[in-house]
Amino acid sequence: MTRTIVASAKKEIAIGFDQPFCVIGERINPTGRKKLAAEMVEGNFETVKADALAQVAAGATMLDVNAGVTAVDPNETEPPLLVETLKIVQSLVSVPISIDSSVPAALEAGLEVAEGRPLVNSVTGEEDRLEAILPLIKKYNVPVVAISNDETGISEDPDVRFAVAKKIVERAADYGIKPEDIVVDPLVMPIGAMGTAGLQVFALVRRLREELKVNTTCGASNVSFGLPHRHGINAAFLPMAIASGMTSAIMNPVRPQEMEAVRAANVLMGTDKDCMTWIRSYKDYQPAAGGTPAASPAPADGSGGGRRRGGREARRARSGS
Repeated sequence: MTRTIVASAKKEIAIGFDQPFCVIGERINPTGRKKLAAEMVEGNFETVKADALAQVAAGATMLDVNAGVTAVDPNETEPPLLVETLKIVQSLVSVPISIDSSVPAALEAGLEVAEGRPLVNSVTGEEDRLEAILPLIKKYNVPVVAISNDETGISEDPDVRFAVAKKIVERAADYGIKPEDIVVDPLVMPIGAMGTAGLQVFALVRRLREELKVNTTCGASNVSFGLPHRHGINAAFLPMAIASGMTSAIMNPVRPQEMEAVRAANVLMGTDKDCMTWIRSYKDYQPAAGGTPAASPAPADGSGGGRRRGGREARRARSGS
C-alpha cells in the first residue's frame, strides 16, 4: 500500500488507502478573507491562532498554512510572513503542517523553519513550476501536492488531467522523488456548472490509485461552489470520494456535518479500528429539540464529541424496552 508520511516535531501520520482519511484544515488562508488578510499584514495573528486551535479541536489531521495576503511583490512580502505564521502555528498545535504557497521563495523559507516532515502545497504540470518546485522537494525530502493542470489551464477532460498527473509523477521520478511522496489533486469541478463533475473525479481517483499508485487530495468545497446549502453537498461528496480511493482533502473541519461524514466513511471503509473514533466522538450525541440531531462540540484532543442517539433506539429508551 502507498503511504505518504508527514510529520510535525511530535507527531507522524501516514496518508494512505488503508489509513483513516486525512483531513487537512483549510482555514489559515487569507485568500477571500479580507479581515484575516488585513490582520496578518498588520502583524495580528489572533485569528490565525484561533483557527489553528479550533480546527485541531474539531478533528483536523493536518493544517494547511497560507500567507498569500497580497499580489504586490509577493517574492519580498510573502516569505517572512509565511515563516512567522508557521512558527506561530507550530507553537500551538502538534499536528503536521501543509506549507501552502505559489511563491517558490516562500516555500523554501517555510521549509527552512518547518518542523518534522511537512507537505508542500503545491506543484503543477507547468514546466517552470516543475523546475522551481521539484528540486526543493528533493532537497528537503518532503512530499508535495501535484495539481493536475499545466500551461493549457484546467481541462474539463478527465483524461487530460490524468495525463498531467502522470507527467508530474514521471518528472518527479527524474529527481529521485518516489510516487508515495506525490499527492495528486485531480481537480474537482463545481457540480453546479458541470453535471458530470462528481463522476469524473471518482473515476479519476480510481485511475490514480490503480495506475499511478499515488495518494490523492482535493479542495473538497469546490464541488458545491455556487449552490445553496453547500455543506450538504460536501457531506455527500466526501464519503463517495473516499470510497473511490481519495485519501485526503483540504477542507473546513469545523463544519460538523462534513466531519461526521468523514468519520462515518472511516467506519465503513474499515479504517476506524473497532469503530473507536466514532464511539469516542459520538457516545454522548443526543437529538436536539424537535428531533433534529445536534452535534456536541469536539473536545480539545481532536477526538470529537458525542454519538447520535435517535430514531428506533431513542424510542426504545423512552419506552423502557
